[in-house]
Amino acid sequence: MAGGSRSTRPARIPSLALVAFVGITFMITWGLIGVYILFPDIAATTFGEISGSHPFFFLATWSPAIAAFIVVVLHSGTAGLRVFLSRLFLWRCSAGWVAFILIGLPLVFVAGSLIKDGPVLAPLLPEGVGTVMAVLFMMLFLGPIEEFGWRGVAQPLLQRHMAPIWAGVLIGSIWGVWHLPAFFLPGTVFADWNFLPFFIGNVTLAILVTPIFNSARGSLLLPMLFHWQLINPFWPDAQPWDTWILVVVAIIVVWWNRDTMFSREGAVTEVVPAKHALATKVAE
Repeated sequence: MAGGSRSTRPARIPSLALVAFVGITFMITWGLIGVYILFPDIAATTFGEISGSHPFFFLATWSPAIAAFIVVVLHSGTAGLRVFLSRLFLWRCSAGWVAFILIGLPLVFVAGSLIKDGPVLAPLLPEGVGTVMAVLFMMLFLGPIEEFGWRGVAQPLLQRHMAPIWAGVLIGSIWGVWHLPAFFLPGTVFADWNFLPFFIGNVTLAILVTPIFNSARGSLLLPMLFHWQLINPFWPDAQPWDTWILVVVAIIVVWWNRDTMFSREGAVTEVVPAKHALATKVAE
């Protein structure tokens, strides 16, 4: 273990740390969910029925972040973890990407819903807007937390060895397979979905967030905001049209950014950036 030194920057995270990150992520999620799939009665009796508010559900969802923190601390110590978390304050990027996250993504869901004669916005819960706002706030602490792992650790390590487009494809594939056990778990939203469109959607989303991530020089904040929009309870159910629209959008985005998507030049490759470099990026 490389602890935080007073005279040197935290140790660099080696590329092989990706193996540990993926292993820990799958071990936690597949282990917890697997118990409920293989031994449903015993699990429900011992730990309670699984639901979106069950502690195991949160742990399973947070496993990429847990794995990321473990990897960072093991290799760079607590000093490295502090620098890693400071990437939450990287937010500067093209205004176009911010508009895409705040306006473009909601329009995709609205368009997909309208295509299948659905509503513009999701129907309000009987409890009213206040409950929806509470759900929206809770969602901030579910899916977006995953980004500490996917974009925090996996993306930089993979971009050391492959172009961003392929890093996005690989992360999206791992991300999709990681969700697989949830499709066999009764009582969750995944149980009513088809895995293949969901998997394609995961790969597409991982590709889409890649140029945003690199444009913001390794920001964790913007990918989290991107992820939050995907699970915003105000947006209507647009499946499967939202997936197909996003595929078209991803093709356009990749073509428009082909110079950076197919080249490792300028891609973010550090999990724990040098402090002076981080300060420069924040000040830019």
